[in-house]
Amino acid sequence: QVQLQESGPGLVKPSQTLSLTCTVSGGSITTNYGYWAWIRQPPGKGLEWMGAIAYSGSAYYSPSLKSRTSISRDTSKNQYTLQLSSVTPEDTGVYFCAARKGYSDSPSDYDYWGQGTQVTVSS
Repeated sequence: QVQLQESGPGLVKPSQTLSLTCTVSGGSITTNYGYWAWIRQPPGKGLEWMGAIAYSGSAYYSPSLKSRTSISRDTSKNQYTLQLSSVTPEDTGVYFCAARKGYSDSPSDYDYWGQGTQVTVSS
């Protein structure tokens, strides 16, 4: 059973870069056509797919966030990382890492989820 766990700071100042790491167990991020995503939920709003990194290492991003988003991985640790630059209070929300086999930009298609981590952007 694949398990995912998010980690990172819960408070980020405006204009800074948000950085979160997802640690994966029970499966390798380099095999089985896995796609490893970041999904967020602002308060009172729905889930938003931010981007994903594939088993091959290729990264895919939401067009609306592409200019500020970078997803990378550390295969030796079986981890992948989200960086979101120039954050504003509108980037506040719960951030999830999630996984599925095959590409999708729809949060409802993802089979495995971390518990989520609250990130607040505030000075």
